[in-house]
Amino acid sequence: MIQLEVPVSSAADVDMAVKSAGAAQLSWSEMGLAARLDALNQFADALEASAVDLAGTESREMGKPVDIGTQFLLSGVGVFRESLREALTYPFEEQYGGNDEIRTVTRHTPLGVVALIVPWNFTVAAILLSLGPILAAGNTVVVKPSEKATPSAVHMLECCPLPPGVINLVVGDGRTGASLTEHPDIALVNFTGSVGAGQRVAQACAARFTRATLELGGKDAAVVDDGVDVAAVAAQLAYAAFVNSGQICTSIERVYVVEEIADALIAALTAEAQRYVPGERSSADQVSLGPMVDAHQRNIVRYHVEDARAKGARILVGGEAPDVPGYYFPATVISDTTSDMLIMRDETFGPVLPVQVVASFEEGLARAAESDFGLAATIFTEDRNHVDAALRLPVGMVWINQWQGSGLLRMFEPARASGSGLTGGRAAFDAATRGVSISIPERLT
Repeated sequence: MIQLEVPVSSAADVDMAVKSAGAAQLSWSEMGLAARLDALNQFADALEASAVDLAGTESREMGKPVDIGTQFLLSGVGVFRESLREALTYPFEEQYGGNDEIRTVTRHTPLGVVALIVPWNFTVAAILLSLGPILAAGNTVVVKPSEKATPSAVHMLECCPLPPGVINLVVGDGRTGASLTEHPDIALVNFTGSVGAGQRVAQACAARFTRATLELGGKDAAVVDDGVDVAAVAAQLAYAAFVNSGQICTSIERVYVVEEIADALIAALTAEAQRYVPGERSSADQVSLGPMVDAHQRNIVRYHVEDARAKGARILVGGEAPDVPGYYFPATVISDTTSDMLIMRDETFGPVLPVQVVASFEEGLARAAESDFGLAATIFTEDRNHVDAALRLPVGMVWINQWQGSGLLRMFEPARASGSGLTGGRAAFDAATRGVSISIPERLT
């Protein structure tokens, strides 16, 4: 097992990074949009050229297979490039009203210095999902990766051809994060992480009226109607639950299936789970399953599974950590679950798929809505009326018949404990700018 040591940025280090970003911000914003986009596209080129190396670093720091890391990293570069294209059509200046003598416009101006705090599961991709609009709009940024996955962020910024001070890096744990979010010169905090940490960020920002966008935890549900292709749905559910060992904010963490097809779906899920093997696969039909990020995260998964077992659930496959080096936990399918089990209520963030049988599609939707979280949900149905009903779920994203059907290009706002702040597309530029109303005599325009 590889162990890496990284420094912890002190409050003085954070202050230096924020000041560096502040010093670079005016010249960066005055470059003009075309010049900024050219520089940012060169950054994207450099990241694409280094994608496999960066994915290798992510694999060493938190365990994901290199091919999965490369796939998500390149998707992140794609979103980054799309946000740069979005900048070409974003109305940085809009005219509102006025008269023959006065012209009134709203100019969307950069906020200044932005704190971008990302989790450990996809460090580089997580940075890229938010970075484009922030920088394209003329802001500069201080990035703080998780202390569990720092080297890939360092490696990423070694590829950066941008002017000094445009992107700055601080490293460390929650103490470093607190110094950053509480800094008086931070104008926006863009945070992705746990609910508890998100609450602390929100409190720090509220004390100074600093803007914040928060994407926090999830307990994403899938509702499976009758009339679907059971084998195809089972394959999607397994992938959505087990890829990256279930360590994705939008991993499917609970399934509600109508009783007419429940036995068939559960059998198909059990067969699919057996294809996911810890470590390197030995046949073309197998899928590599990486380890959990650390012992703490694996213990959470184990605790949720044991709680379900103690309350009467059946572990159909998996459920026990293998006796091999590394923090592995097997692909696990659980049946006979009830709503009082932790596995159906709290965020597990591991390769576990619990299934609950419901009497009707409507009951499945009702169960899916019974959550403190509201990030995303996936619905499998061929009934148009059921689609319309599913769109009323209190979540930020609803996918019909395909998990992650939108890819990573989407505009949404999390609900409930999953966060706040509309983001993606134009909304990401709105969040990264301040609307300033300007009234100018026509003779001066």
